[in-house]
Amino acid sequence: MRFELKAVNLDGRVEALDLHGLDQASAVQQAEGRGYTVLSVRARAGFGVRARGARFPLSLFSQELLVLIKAGLPLVEAIETLAERERRSEFRALLERVAATLRQGNTLSSALQQYPQAFPALYIATVQASERTSDLAPALQRYVAYQSQLDAVRKRLVNAAIYPALLIGAGLLVSLFLLLYVVPRFSRIYEERSVDLPVFSKLLLAWGQMVEGHGVLVVGVIVVLAIAAWYALRNASVKARLENALWKLPAIGERLKLYQLARFYRTIGMLLRGGTPLLAALQMSSDLLHPLLRSRLAAASRSVSEGRPVSHSMEASGLTTTIALRMLAVGEKGGNMGEMMEQIAAFHDEEISRWVDWFTRLFEPLLMAAIGLVIGAIVVLMYMPIFELAGSLQ
Repeated sequence: MRFELKAVNLDGRVEALDLHGLDQASAVQQAEGRGYTVLSVRARAGFGVRARGARFPLSLFSQELLVLIKAGLPLVEAIETLAERERRSEFRALLERVAATLRQGNTLSSALQQYPQAFPALYIATVQASERTSDLAPALQRYVAYQSQLDAVRKRLVNAAIYPALLIGAGLLVSLFLLLYVVPRFSRIYEERSVDLPVFSKLLLAWGQMVEGHGVLVVGVIVVLAIAAWYALRNASVKARLENALWKLPAIGERLKLYQLARFYRTIGMLLRGGTPLLAALQMSSDLLHPLLRSRLAAASRSVSEGRPVSHSMEASGLTTTIALRMLAVGEKGGNMGEMMEQIAAFHDEEISRWVDWFTRLFEPLLMAAIGLVIGAIVVLMYMPIFELAGSLQ
């Protein structure tokens, strides 16, 4: 985030500073490190859009910290080394403060808890569980593997959406070109010649006449609507409504549920393998689920706390699939619930990938056909009078 500070420099003059930081404390520390005395600080407005680059690179930090620990460096020295190599001032200040907290005798998890905007609760719980057994390196390795698997699934979904998005964008651009440039010129020609037009052609060419007479206004309205749609899609309540609408669709809703369950089981498995108790792991993973599934998880957690088997509790709450139920039962008997939950997640990830491949292969040609029909309809309606004139001459 960006912060505006008023500070007194070494010469006693008041200056306005514009600094990047993860929070106000990091921005103040950067200013004080330059010799300023901070008078006031406030977050800089960004039109409701989060500043890019302000997200702490947690996966990269974990990988580098893991390498340094395996090389034999003490934890404090490893974090100080990463702070020295960090290019972004706000991240460097963050790591320096974490190292300073460690030098005071605090644990790594307590140091990370002071910066929830950079270190999520799941990461802190993983580190905290490793501190009980003094195996930070395996815990970091599990988290890196966990995050890599989640990123791989996310990349598959993003890659599958790129081509349809390009098709939709190209179709919109061609349609706007026809409606804003070509149609107005055809409407002018037909108006000058008083040609008798079909009903739909009249409607289309009436649009062309409106664009011809009020082009700036029409373009302005389209731009305003596009900007409003962009900001609406970034709004949390609008996103929630769209997500709820998607969940109500039979096929897509089931796949969204499967995706969330796969991520949920992978998170639980990682926490269990790290030594986190089951009920605590369930509670920490609840934020990964849709509100509908979150209420079911609360019921399942109560059932587990009452001594019922995990497989039965999950099944009764609708948080399993046929495969997941069987594998959970096997994990309960073998005492390896963490590994079994990760295997459940891997199985469902593959299922999701197969469904995405099938859906994109079906959706892309349908989308191309729909775009072709829209553009073709506009062109045919423009040329309809010419076709009729050619028919009458024959």
